[in-house]
Amino acid sequence: MPWRESSVMEERLRFVAQVLDGEPMSDVCRAFGISRKTGYKLFKRYQEHGLEALSARVKVSAPEFAICSSFEFLSKLNFSELP
Repeated sequence: MPWRESSVMEERLRFVAQVLDGEPMSDVCRAFGISRKTGYKLFKRYQEHGLEALSARVKVSAPEFAICSSFEFLSKLNFSELP
């Protein structure tokens, strides 16, 4: 029997459906391998924003000043002040 592929959205939809069917949150979270904190957060997002809240969220990248190469970092150091 081949593995069944599913998207993040499908898994989250299945999760919410089981909670809406009245299954205890702790049991559903255990079945999906997530913490109760994550389960409640996901369910709350669904209640507030509907199905669109179940899609994968885009992470915001770090501020530009936090990303620099080692060379850039070292070139900004003032080695003349070292003992």
